[in-house]
Amino acid sequence: MSYLGIDLGTSGLRALLVDDEGVPMGAVERHYAAAHPRSGWSEQDPADWIAALEGAVADLRAAHPAFAGLRGIGVAGHMHGATLLDAKDRVIRPCILWNDTRAHAEAAQLDATEGVRALSGNIVFPGFTAPKLEWVRTNEPEAYARVAKVLLPAAYLNLYLTGTHVADMSDSAGTSWLDTGARDWSDALLGAGHMRRDQMPRLVEGCERAGELRADLVSAWGLDGAVAVAGGAGDNAAAACGIGALSEGEGFLSLGTSGVLLAARDGYCPAPETALHTFCHAVPKRWYQMGVMLSAADSLIWLSSITGTGAAELTGALGDTLLPPGRVRFLPYLSGERTPHNDAEIRGSFTGIGADTTRDDLTRAVLEGVAFGLRDSHEALKASGARIDRLMAIGGGTRSRYWLRLIATVLGVPLDLPKDGEFGAALGAARLGLIAAMGVAPENVMLRPAIGASIEPEAGLRADFDKTYAAFRASYPAIRAIQ
Repeated sequence: MSYLGIDLGTSGLRALLVDDEGVPMGAVERHYAAAHPRSGWSEQDPADWIAALEGAVADLRAAHPAFAGLRGIGVAGHMHGATLLDAKDRVIRPCILWNDTRAHAEAAQLDATEGVRALSGNIVFPGFTAPKLEWVRTNEPEAYARVAKVLLPAAYLNLYLTGTHVADMSDSAGTSWLDTGARDWSDALLGAGHMRRDQMPRLVEGCERAGELRADLVSAWGLDGAVAVAGGAGDNAAAACGIGALSEGEGFLSLGTSGVLLAARDGYCPAPETALHTFCHAVPKRWYQMGVMLSAADSLIWLSSITGTGAAELTGALGDTLLPPGRVRFLPYLSGERTPHNDAEIRGSFTGIGADTTRDDLTRAVLEGVAFGLRDSHEALKASGARIDRLMAIGGGTRSRYWLRLIATVLGVPLDLPKDGEFGAALGAARLGLIAAMGVAPENVMLRPAIGASIEPEAGLRADFDKTYAAFRASYPAIRAIQ
């Protein structure tokens, strides 16, 4: 038997096939693009997701005979996206994505509404789903009038797979319509956003059986039996499942386009004033908190693009030995920031540049600025009572050992790297599919991977980076005031 994990990302879909033990057998990727019709807008055609899924399935079928024994599927998706469907489940308009900021005014209005933070456990960020629907209501009233269902991207794939409207708790917690503590839609939150409960999908836990694969897909995909489809998860909850972060003291650092510092929580401990996200986990009676910075590895990619130098070459030029903090300071707010500032309008800056500043100095500044931005999230998590003993490091930025040494030192937390690489959200989604099909306990499946390397903080440089971090913190309000 085999199990399929689907990671529906912003730029592409990854499909991972695992065996009965959850060991990866094969993975394929299909890519697609987002449209940006106006500044700050980011949209995607859900038909591209279906085409990517079908293409990935075709590749896996051709390469792996074990695909025919598929018994479970889990879908992880990029969160907050608003996929609007009419009464016949036809897509009304392109999906408005998580990194779309058009609804900043609507988000501020919802966030100021009495009881919204208390019930949702979160600030209403511009990228969340509820303000997007408020924007559509105001600016596209004809489209809004046709809305019969609102699905998140992962839930839209669930609809394609099962024929039913169903979503999991972890993904739904990012809508600003879910009572995150009670793990149910809130009529009060829905009312604040001019929405109705009947426009929402049915809720299940991420590891729960949400339905079965449609009979026509079972036949078309050449499968030899019924296939359970799990509730699935938001991408970060699925990544936590993939690296075994279920309980207090467990978490990960994701150094991708955005930066995420996630801590699993045994209870519900919202702290919206810190701009942390507090969401349901993909398993029952568990939650997680995370700080999010919008431009992590994206900051290095930006520097790479303007210098005409590859990211690996930029970081490689710094060598292997961690250097003390540089004179040049970089604020990594290329697209605004979430944690801790909740500021969609702030933009990045360099300070301390001199005639003697080199490309390497700029690289150091970018790496340090991202590390300090991650420490902002770390400080917020500690203030909320989260325990972070050590962190698993995942994402493309982890290819730079220099950057990992820097981040470990700035945070004062050891970083572990998976021995056999990481499949992130796709592996977590496959594990959810396995649990839904087999009915086993999550704790028996969502195990921590073998560690290939550990990066310890460099104690001798900790004080210097603490001092420079304090200056970084002071820079934001100063730059914000004159921007």
